[in-house]
Amino acid sequence: MRHLYVHVPFCPTICPYCDFHVVRRGKGLVESYLDRLEREAAELHQKYPGPLETLYIGGGTPSYLRDAELERLFAILPWRLTAEAEVTLEVNPGTVNSARLAHIRDLGVNRVSLGVQSFAERLLRFLGRRHSAAVAFRTVSEAQELGFSVSLDLILGLPDQDVRRELKNALALGVSHVSAYTLQIEPGTPFAVAGLEPDPDREAEHFQVARDVLGDAGLVRYEVSNYARPGAESRHNLAYWRLREWGGLGPSAAAHLFAGAAGIVSRRFSNPPLPRWLAGEPPQVVALIPLEFAKEALMMGLRLREGVDLAALAQKSGLEIQKALASTARELLEEGLLARAGERLVPSDTGMDQLHRVVLKIWGALETPSGA
Repeated sequence: MRHLYVHVPFCPTICPYCDFHVVRRGKGLVESYLDRLEREAAELHQKYPGPLETLYIGGGTPSYLRDAELERLFAILPWRLTAEAEVTLEVNPGTVNSARLAHIRDLGVNRVSLGVQSFAERLLRFLGRRHSAAVAFRTVSEAQELGFSVSLDLILGLPDQDVRRELKNALALGVSHVSAYTLQIEPGTPFAVAGLEPDPDREAEHFQVARDVLGDAGLVRYEVSNYARPGAESRHNLAYWRLREWGGLGPSAAAHLFAGAAGIVSRRFSNPPLPRWLAGEPPQVVALIPLEFAKEALMMGLRLREGVDLAALAQKSGLEIQKALASTARELLEEGLLARAGERLVPSDTGMDQLHRVVLKIWGALETPSGA
């Protein structure tokens, strides 16, 4: 295990589109969270002592924690970091200033993921964001001045959104990584209750604009919704998409760890939400048999520009992957949705845009008797 995710569930507000596990602060709640986190970290470290190549503190809003709380969070993580470790903290503009960012840097963070979402005041209000565009600009600039690698989040496909202007604002700030994804209307969220629905045509148009604008500026679309200058890719997220081993701490955090048991390739661990996690309830465990592991590896790997190494996947899963996918892969190649690079199956831009259809066809081929 060389990668670790820590979930911080606390947020100053709950955005109307958010379906992540988030809660507001309550009396003694953060202290109880940190106490439980310390015990969980010690247990995981005993089994997987590292060292870590990436550490990602996500949420929620980790930057909403007070200075002393952040200090304790980092102090209770017993893992040693490699010399070139990537240490990311999710930050919302409005929860930090230059002094706080300097403190975060001194704790060992070298990369911040900034939840800007939009530079338009009207859209920030629509999304329930508390910061202004001016604060977003200032936070990005301050983070860069302090030497952080900055990743900027933008939501595409919003009503009456000038997406080209949004992207050019991000580029004007000189960031090396942009996550540009569409708004998902998840069941049970205020947006879903209000009857909001996505516009697939608008989303497709905005994705095309993002490819053009960011690509022309030298940012490579290395994943469906992520663009980076070479060398600035999120190494932690790449571990997810490549289906490596990673650990998870905190309420609703997930982990993926190889099993080494007969008939099982790996196991997925999912922690319960905060109240049950605080009470010590163990994670739910799902064993991934070879077929399920292969399906997940293909689904995740085809999100990436680099695609999937079929020979390596066949060796890890023990399945005849190349044989099972030969006919379907050929069809998708003829449609221009996939390409071959040696043993790798690689998505085109169109294939990335139609990823759901591509994956369903791949899965269907894999589930035939010859594939399974």
